[in-house]
Formats: sequence, C-alpha cells, structure tokens
Amino acid sequence: MEGRVLLVEDEDKIARVLELELRHEGYDVVRTDNGREALALALEREWDVILLDVMLPELSGLDVLRQIRASNRNVPVILLTARDSVRDKVVGLDLGANDYVTKPFAFEELLARMRSVRRTANIGQEPAERYYIADLCVDDAARRVWRGGQPIELTPREYDLLLYMVRNAGKVLTREQLLSDVWGYDFHGDTNLVDVYIRYLRRKIDYGHKTKLIQTSRGVGYFIDNPA
Repeated sequence: MEGRVLLVEDEDKIARVLELELRHEGYDVVRTDNGREALALALEREWDVILLDVMLPELSGLDVLRQIRASNRNVPVILLTARDSVRDKVVGLDLGANDYVTKPFAFEELLARMRSVRRTANIGQEPAERYYIADLCVDDAARRVWRGGQPIELTPREYDLLLYMVRNAGKVLTREQLLSDVWGYDFHGDTNLVDVYIRYLRRKIDYGHKTKLIQTSRGVGYFIDNPA
C-alpha cells in the first residue's frame, strides 16, 4: 500500500478519475466533496497526503487548511487550484500548504508532487526542541518564536523557513537549497520567492534590533549568524 490519501474535491468527474487513478497506483483513498466533512476526517484520522480543493461547499479549502495547521497537524497538504487563483496559491502557501497543482493537471505531475511532499515530510525530521541564537528562541514543539523575550507571530511558511535556517545556523544556504528543502524539491517557483520571505522574516526578526541575525551572502544565498 502506497499510503492513505484524503481526496477533497467537489467536482464529481475530477474526483472519480483521481480516485480511480490513485487506487490503481496502490493508494488507499477516502473521498469527500464537503469542507466540513473534510476537516473532520483530517483531524480524526492519520493521512499520508491530503489533496485539497480550494473551492468547496460549507467550508473553503483554505479554511480547512487553516484549521488543520491550527491543530498542529503536519500532514502534507497539496492544494488543487483553478488556473487564475494566484491569490489562493499565495495564501495557501502562507497557511502551510506544502504544494499546489493548477487545474487542469496531468496525473503524473500530481503523483510526482505527492512523492515530493511525502519525502520532504519524512526526511530530516528532527526531534522537537528549543533553539537559541543570541536573544532569539525558537520552540519547535510549540512552533513559537521569541526575540528579546517578546513573542513573534509568523505564518507557517515563515516559521518553516526560520526553523530550517536556525537548524543550519552559520551555513550559507542557497536560494535553490531553501526552495528544495523548505518548499519541496518539485516546487515550481521562482527563487525570488525566497527573497520575499527573507524580507518578511527580517521585518519580524531583525527590525528594531541592533544585532541583525539574518545575513546575506551576496550572489549565493542567506544564513543566520550566531554572534556568540
């Protein structure tokens, strides 16, 4: 058995085809077309991947995702989005989606992305602990961050990026490496996305502090420096 998949899609034709194809590939599939039912299933059972349509009745896919992450569920989630829903993609990634595919999509692409998010979720998982760099504290168990004793609110993606950099403190991380390890190997995005999120982090982590922790290695990438 390849794994357990929660398929959340309200377009019956698409859902039936995906369910048949996934079962043919050896996945155990549970299918629903309703946002509220999807949330209940996501929280009640263990899943290897959740395929989540954004446009759903009763509760949107983004609301489902928001509540999954609020419950500290780290199950890989791939959003199924319409071609022109750029905002939904950005918001979805900020809420903690691991990836997205744009309709219409080739089934082989979806399978590749499923393998990628599962690999990213399973490789390099380290025990939850607290990390300290200067006056920055990252509590991985609670997914909370403080600097100078003051709590800092981060989006799920900002937190994942910061945690990865903290775990690799002192190492220069290329934009490609960050895209691969934080967003997932098969994430099809411009490396400028990394620059945008680094800018977000700097505003929240470094702004107003004399000691700047997030550093740039010009022409290469970024790193977190430990002044100690």
